[in-house]
Amino acid sequence: MSFYNLQTLEQQNLYKEYLQIIGSLSNLFSDSSTPYLYYRIAEKMFCKAFHARDLSRGDVSYDAQKESLGIGLKTFLRGNNKSIQKIAEFNKDKLLYDNLTLSKKIHKISNLRNKRLDFTNNLYDIEKSIYHCVIRDNGKFQIYEEEIKHINIESIKNIRQTKSSIFFDDDIYEYSFSLSKSTLMKRFNTPQFLDTFSVDIIEDPLESLYSLINQEQSIMSHTHIKDTAYLPLYGRGKKVFDNSGLNQWNANGRTRNMNEVYIPIPKDFHTYKPNFFPNKDIIFTLNLPNKKQINVKVCQAGSKALMSNPNKDLGEWLLRDVFKLQAGELATNQTLYTYGVDSVRIDKINNTEYEINFAKLDSYENFIINLKNNL
Repeated sequence: MSFYNLQTLEQQNLYKEYLQIIGSLSNLFSDSSTPYLYYRIAEKMFCKAFHARDLSRGDVSYDAQKESLGIGLKTFLRGNNKSIQKIAEFNKDKLLYDNLTLSKKIHKISNLRNKRLDFTNNLYDIEKSIYHCVIRDNGKFQIYEEEIKHINIESIKNIRQTKSSIFFDDDIYEYSFSLSKSTLMKRFNTPQFLDTFSVDIIEDPLESLYSLINQEQSIMSHTHIKDTAYLPLYGRGKKVFDNSGLNQWNANGRTRNMNEVYIPIPKDFHTYKPNFFPNKDIIFTLNLPNKKQINVKVCQAGSKALMSNPNKDLGEWLLRDVFKLQAGELATNQTLYTYGVDSVRIDKINNTEYEINFAKLDSYENFIINLKNNL
């Protein structure tokens, strides 16, 4: 499938103009005749030109979303049309595969990769996904796309190991896994392109930028986010307990809804971000990644919990829609490790509206450490 060819000619031309503008500034970074393109800028330009949703801050498998399509954005040198590029990282998961035999290790890593794709699909209601690639070549950019597919674990073959990497393939793509960096790579065979266009590199881009210094035009979107914080999906000792937090539905006492959960708000959070949330029991709106909204509030003794109102809404999303747990099935640390997340990122839009996204392992811990160090 081709996303690019289905967009309007106006959007395609705008996208190419954005790329040509950034590519023309390449002499700021390099003397090469091949235009330079920083991947974060490429992501922003793609989303702006095609009115796509930017997922790059979400630590998920895709960088953008357009309706029910997930899009992984890549930019790399053309080379021999057989470039190897990183598609996933598993640094935090070494304990799950490090001591396995060669074949079992690759099967485990492939399963983790597939689980991450499933997780992102569930999170954003994505039905199909593609890689959209901007290929850098001598004096030009080229556009290439291909479908993102799960690794066909039953068809894995040709497993071979060198000192630094493990190579394998299924019946669709070729892969390699870097042992030192714990990164999964995929080969992109690019014999044909959807579009090719030239880039005129400015000889002295700094002087050109200086002449435009008083102009306030920008092709980048201005953020609507006022503040950002992180919360853990675990309790004390980084443990997911059987009867609290994600498993509040399993707590003793009163009869509870099977979807009742809360996200812990540790004491340290209140110490270093005391005014981030509204006061206890004040209801505010939380925007989910799938664009649905739920009402939530800070509650419980010590304001230690972020909970939805009604209390089943948050659990329906977390436990059923995203983690795909059955009613009565406990969430565990293994549940979080499988998907490579153990925290959520909360973006504050204003005092009555917030957004939530998942964050990679140790995000909350690193957040608190940074706050302490910056006092």
